[in-house]
Amino acid sequence: MTQTDSPLPATRRQQQFLRSVLFVLVDVSVLALFVEHWDRIVIDSYTIALLTAVVLQAMLKATLAIEHRIADFFGERSGPGAMSLRVLATWGVLFGSKFVILESVDLLFGDHVELGGIGPFIILVITMLAAEAIVERLYNALA
Repeated sequence: MTQTDSPLPATRRQQQFLRSVLFVLVDVSVLALFVEHWDRIVIDSYTIALLTAVVLQAMLKATLAIEHRIADFFGERSGPGAMSLRVLATWGVLFGSKFVILESVDLLFGDHVELGGIGPFIILVITMLAAEAIVERLYNALA
């Protein structure tokens, strides 16, 4: 292929795959930085960090999908009660999911992964999402 040849456009599934791989790599980088610089976050090896990043990525995306379904459900309703229920349900899913994710990581990896409890984990997740957003904005700026 020469420099003037352009590759075939990627399908939607290929784009989603590349995005997922990129975000897992961003997440494992964030995890590694937290492990190195904060003694509350402990992961025994790079392999386990990579697997943890995959699990976190999958579970965070599932949480966001559930949150969007709830928002859509209550978005179709009218009245102040619907809006209040939407906010309450969304907050419950987003906050409660962190406990589910922590417990899942503990069940999967046991003593090999310590994410420091709910406070440090929320900081970790916010940092991971911020790093993903920065990488996505940089990518889009190159278009």
